[in-house]
Amino acid sequence: MDIMLGSRTAESAERSFERMNTEAIRATLPLKARTVEEAVADFHASQRPGASSYGRTIWADGTYVGDVWCYGIDPDGTPGAMVSYCVFEPSLWGQGVASQALGLFLSEIVPRFGLKTLGAFTFTDNISSIRVLEKNGFRLVEEFTEDGVSSRYYQLDLL
Repeated sequence: MDIMLGSRTAESAERSFERMNTEAIRATLPLKARTVEEAVADFHASQRPGASSYGRTIWADGTYVGDVWCYGIDPDGTPGAMVSYCVFEPSLWGQGVASQALGLFLSEIVPRFGLKTLGAFTFTDNISSIRVLEKNGFRLVEEFTEDGVSSRYYQLDLL
């Protein structure tokens, strides 16, 4: 399968929100935006100079199937940014699409933003997300419970 990253647009942000706004995805990925309008506004904010977030679309064999993004970008901080990803096409779950896409994204954002560390959160029962992070070199730093949900914080040290 040919995995590529593409540019985000207001239209892809809208489509992504609609595709991610399912019960199955919301159970594994809490979404910040509650409406499509919020999702599009967040996209526009990411396009401003000095924005603290950046994202790309995920394409598998020429079809738009998900997104990968970073937020809280602060190259001098620890972590220098947080990463997240979602493949919203269920037929591709468990096929390595997110792992490959995250690897491509990391090779782009690390030099682009001068990052030394990256962080990521996932729910403890989201085994697929844990595998994606570990395949890309992230290590478990902390396990915690928030709002009754067991979660994990992973970090990738690049130095």
